[in-house]
Parts: sequence; structure tokens; C-alpha cells
Amino acid sequence: MKKAVLFIAVLVMLNGAAGMSTLGAQETGPTAVISNHYAARNFTSGAVTQGELDRILTAGLRAPSASNRQPWYFTVVRNHALANQIVPNMPDGNILIIISASGDGKTNVREILDCGLATQSIYLAAQALGLGSRIYTGPMDTINRRFKTDLGFPNGYGAVALVRIGRVQPDVDAVSAASFRKSLDSTVNYR
Repeated sequence: MKKAVLFIAVLVMLNGAAGMSTLGAQETGPTAVISNHYAARNFTSGAVTQGELDRILTAGLRAPSASNRQPWYFTVVRNHALANQIVPNMPDGNILIIISASGDGKTNVREILDCGLATQSIYLAAQALGLGSRIYTGPMDTINRRFKTDLGFPNGYGAVALVRIGRVQPDVDAVSAASFRKSLDSTVNYR
């Protein structure tokens, strides 16, 4: 455990040299969420309020979509037993927002891209409110095979992604969730 913490600390220290934003020197102000976001790992107990949820869902609704089709449908899973069948070991108060669209969730490419934009908006909105958020796509086959009826999806809709939202201890979680990011130099081409 100590080696893992030391390894992460070294990564964080080296991260400026690798072109990453350092967790120790987080940006503040209106662009902070853009620069400082991370996929939360250490969720704790504590309810997401209805006011927070409304703001997060509104951000999803305001996401851009091709030809303004807005193909998404959001399913909020507050039922702890059902949520734990989809994402195991969720503390009390965590919620899932499942983003679905017409189609099978695999071949409906236009809808999937648009839902991806809504997913990212939900993910960032939760973090802007001081909550932890994490995007999952792994459970989609299971959701589409086993839970569509329980979740009340519209007919012909399939899950595309889900966002887990809950309380975190930012000082602890930001370090444990830190992961290497490629530098701008290795991923951007200017012509």
C-alpha cells in the first residue's frame, strides 16, 4: 500500500514534466472543472440532493447533438439494490444515471455519439457541484440484456453509457484516482 501511494505521489510530481496538470496545483476559477476533473474511485455514503440532480440532468439536456435531435433518455437509479446489481459495492446515496437511445447501443452510431456528449456533460456537471463522478460503459451489455424492463427504458431503446455520481473525499480520491495522461506533444498535430 505504501509503495502504491509513493508511486502515485511520484507520478503527480513528475506530471508537470509529462504535460499533465498537477493535482497539487489545481486550477481555480471558471475553467477549473475542465482542467481538474478525474474519474472518482473512492465514493462515500451521502445522498445526492434533488437540487444537485436537477442541475446535473439539465446539463445533460443542454448537451449538443447533431441536427439538435437530442436522442438521449436518462434513467436515474436511486434504488440501492438495483444499482448494486449494475455497479457492485456502491455506498448508500450514490446514484446511477443511465443514458440510452433508440437502437441497440452498439450500431446506432449517430445516437451513441450524441449520447456521449450528454454523458460528458453529466459527468462534468457533477464534478462542478463538488460531487464525484465516473463514466462506465462495461455494464451496457448486461443492462440491455437483463435490466431494460426494470429500468423503464422506452421501447426500442438501449443503454449507451452510465454515470455514477456520489460523495467523495476529494483530497483522498483525487490522488487515488490519478492516472497517467499523455502529453499534448504526443497527441496533437498542428499544420
